[in-house]
Amino acid sequence: MTQRLELDGVTVTHAEGVAVDQASFSCASGEVVAVMGANGAGKSSLIRALAGAEPLSSGAIRVDGQDVTGMRLEQRVRAGIGWCPEGRRLFAGLTVAETLDVAATGGAAERAAAFERIFTLFPVLKERRDATAWTLSGGQQQMLAIARAVISEPRVVLLDEPSIGLAPVVLDDVFATIRRLAESGAAVVLAEQAVPRALAIADRAIVLRRGVIVLDVPAERIDAGVVASAMLDAGSERA
Repeated sequence: MTQRLELDGVTVTHAEGVAVDQASFSCASGEVVAVMGANGAGKSSLIRALAGAEPLSSGAIRVDGQDVTGMRLEQRVRAGIGWCPEGRRLFAGLTVAETLDVAATGGAAERAAAFERIFTLFPVLKERRDATAWTLSGGQQQMLAIARAVISEPRVVLLDEPSIGLAPVVLDDVFATIRRLAESGAAVVLAEQAVPRALAIADRAIVLRRGVIVLDVPAERIDAGVVASAMLDAGSERA
């Protein structure tokens, strides 16, 4: 498999201290890497650093061999990174179509093709294309947030806690969609606390504790109990 995303000694510090400490791993085309940890273990700081929303103190990030460490967020989007942040962060007054149009790139033909791809992946968004974001259900809003992140066909997709606030009946659709993103060729990094669901779709599992990677193994080799054990003593750490 082609290694799409590579991290080498990524360190992120806040005023309170080190949020991510010397993180190194890779994510290949077609692979889902689930990054798990207790509240404050450093998951969101890691995802934001990869997206370019948070600066590194040290280390390097590469996409298809290109060093993107010094790039701003919008530059990383052009370099092939799509980011779905925690909490969705949708513009409530925009319609579904307007939200996607803001994120789409290219000429008219390319944008039309991008919309068709998105509506194939998320049929409910096609049905609600003229609805404003605030009128969508929580699950539909999450689908829209993911769609906005992937409409430009990024090679690397970053998802930060997509299960938050969603009813269990909706989660199956969300996680199945994440798996399909990988099957389309993207490298997917999923920060998630819903451990059993994350393991069910992941190829590899990474556990952070106090910002340090303490476990990095194929997901099929572990279960939720092993992850929970690796997460012990992380409850007081930063988000």
